[in-house]
Amino acid sequence: MTPVIRENIPAYLAGLRQWLNETRDVPLESMDGFFAARLGHYEAHMAVWKKAYERAAALLPENAGPLLDLGCGTGLELDLIFARWPELSVTGIDLCAAMLEQLRAKHAGRRLTLLCADYLTAQLGKARYGAVISVQSLHHFTPAQKSALYGRVYRALRPGGFFLEADYIACCDEEEALLRAECTRRRARDSVPADGFVHFDTPLTLPHELALLRGAGFLACEAVDSIAGTTLVRAQKPAAADAKNGGVLPKG
Repeated sequence: MTPVIRENIPAYLAGLRQWLNETRDVPLESMDGFFAARLGHYEAHMAVWKKAYERAAALLPENAGPLLDLGCGTGLELDLIFARWPELSVTGIDLCAAMLEQLRAKHAGRRLTLLCADYLTAQLGKARYGAVISVQSLHHFTPAQKSALYGRVYRALRPGGFFLEADYIACCDEEEALLRAECTRRRARDSVPADGFVHFDTPLTLPHELALLRGAGFLACEAVDSIAGTTLVRAQKPAAADAKNGGVLPKG
């Protein structure tokens, strides 16, 4: 059964439109600048999604390593993942150097490699990882950017490997279109170049998200839960022997 993303869509959309109107003249912030400026209270702010982080860590399979974390930030998901597997080898990529320094300090001594970079263009390698995870990060990008990234994630996974996305998913086509149009308007107003990263949410609907994953080659992908506005989507790269059967996701 597909999880319910929003309980009351009309009320949610009304609140969203009100917020967009109230903030319509607020300048866009660069992605790394936005998070660096809020580092002191970032983890407290994200605590509302604690159960979603817990669920994401629980959904990773036992053969999750090596693990790649896209948009790892201060490592809220890694706090829970390392609690399960203290010896897990993890590569984390994020644009914000200040967040990576905080993550490095929290998990000194772990098998942790951190890269301050744009994961849309960073080299991810081929068949290197048992799992790739991204939590509350991918909802800032266009379908074209995501399509290219998912293809690279697919190639970076070993046969049978998992991609787990825990993210803000649009509840309907109206929300997706509304936010995309407003982001386009604000970028034009602020003269932000096409390749400039800004902190403004542009989530896709679940059908559009799943279509991009399937287009990248994932033959088994599904939404398994939705918690406090965070939808958990799991996709598997089929093992060579299972590819003809469409891949099989374990229950969880």
